[in-house]
Amino acid sequence: MPDSTDAVQARRASVDLGIEPVTPAAGRVLTLLAKLIDAQAVVEIGTGAGVSTLALFAGMGSDGVLTSVDREAEHHMVAKEALKSAGIRHTRYRLITGEALTILPKLRAAAYDIVFVDGELLEYPEYLEEGLRMVRPGGLVIFNHALLSGRVADETNFDDETMIMRDTLEAARAMDELTTALVDVGDGLLICTSKRAY
Repeated sequence: MPDSTDAVQARRASVDLGIEPVTPAAGRVLTLLAKLIDAQAVVEIGTGAGVSTLALFAGMGSDGVLTSVDREAEHHMVAKEALKSAGIRHTRYRLITGEALTILPKLRAAAYDIVFVDGELLEYPEYLEEGLRMVRPGGLVIFNHALLSGRVADETNFDDETMIMRDTLEAARAMDELTTALVDVGDGLLICTSKRAY
């Protein structure tokens, strides 16, 4: 299934902004997961130009609300245009500009169906902790870039981002109450679900 016209335009805007959005295949997985759990409340860390935002909305219920956090106001301006073009009512989203680790603790615990992470890689362990706090039991915390273009599997690679990603993967796998799957789509999606609230 090809990208929608709005998603194609958002991808082009991503190139102009110099950011890497989720791949079309990863976007379809996000849409599917949102639809499977009938997601009504979603948090996105890293708005970009709105590519993953549109993918999540495509699977959410018609009254679902998405909160997206990004440190760059310019990203939110571009994403807002993408959402407007797609016909998504402004009452269905909140775009919060600022540092994610400052904003996330202010969001309600156990209140969201999905927390999607595509933010600062070096903050992924903290995003895991906050994501598990925010998501309801049975909800999903999903990380983009879980494979880092093959760097995570390269045993000779010890750069900071790779090591942080490995730490995040290991931390998720080590949690007894957490079920995880590493999906080889796009740059890799780590999908986590918990049976209990944190």
